[in-house]
Parts: sequence; structure tokens; C-alpha cells
Amino acid sequence: MLTHVLAAAALASGLFLGALTSAGPAWAHAARIAGDPADNAELAQSPPRVSATFNEEMQPEFAAMTVVGPDGGQWGQGTPTVDGAVISVGVRGGAPAGTYTVNYRATSADGHVVTGSWSYRVTTAATASAAPVSSPVAAPEPAAAPSSSGGLPAWPFAVAAVAVVAAGAVWAVRRRS
Repeated sequence: MLTHVLAAAALASGLFLGALTSAGPAWAHAARIAGDPADNAELAQSPPRVSATFNEEMQPEFAAMTVVGPDGGQWGQGTPTVDGAVISVGVRGGAPAGTYTVNYRATSADGHVVTGSWSYRVTTAATASAAPVSSPVAAPEPAAAPSSSGGLPAWPFAVAAVAVVAAGAVWAVRRRS
């Protein structure tokens, strides 16, 4: 009887580990794969629009993208647009020379929130200077590049659950004997 329980526990563990190794990509979250302008790009003049491209489609609800200039002002213009896997926002004219930080916060198709930022540099100030607009809505916090794991890995918990079930089965068989 003990042999059958151990064989069943080994089979369950093998199937579970097989599922873990084959389902890895399904657990991945959306990640930014490109930005326009590119991270740390140097531009002669400010771009009319900035965009982030992700590895999967993004939901248009709750998408946010800001462009913070070297003066700390908000240089993004209009509401961010979502077109499939691309989120973009316009950039106001008259921008000063310096480093700009693009912050984004969006929800991927699988419902996970993705945040991050990147910077680019404008080397020449625009001829017509415009004052930056203060945003009444809080801009997303700059964050490190999104983690591909999205938090704690699930596999240690699953392995522990299988071990507990196997130990319970062994205990039940020994108790009957």
C-alpha cells in the first residue's frame, strides 16, 4: 500500500514540475520593449510625441504617460493614446534644452499594471519658450524597469504544497498499518 502512495506522490510531483516548466511564458507580464525616443537618446530638438511599445497589447483604460522636463515642469500635451501595444502622448512645443523623463503607467491585456520610465536629452532649446503646464493629476512615480517576475515566484509555494500532500499521504498510510 505504501508503494502505491509513494508512486502516486511521485507521479503528482512529476506532473506538477512538468507543468511548471512548460507554462513559464504564460506567467510573464507585459514589459516595455522600446521607447521613442530611445532611452538616453540625444536629440537636436524636442520630439512632437513620445511613445512606449510593449510586448503585448495594453488596455486603454487608466493609461498614463507624462513628460517631465529639466525644469521639473510637465511637457506632455493631451491625453495618452493606446494603440494596441503602443502608448503615446504629445509633447508641447517650446521645450528647453536638457534631460526629459517619460513616466508611464498602464494596464496590460492580462490585467497587470506596468510602470516605468526612461529619459532622453534635448540639446537645443526651442526658439519660442513656453511655460510648462502644471498637472492637476498626480503623475506616476518614476520607477525602475519593470520586473519580468512581477513579485514573488509561485513555484516554491507549489513545491511546498506538493510536499505537504505527499507527507500527509505517507502519514495516513503509516497510521493504517
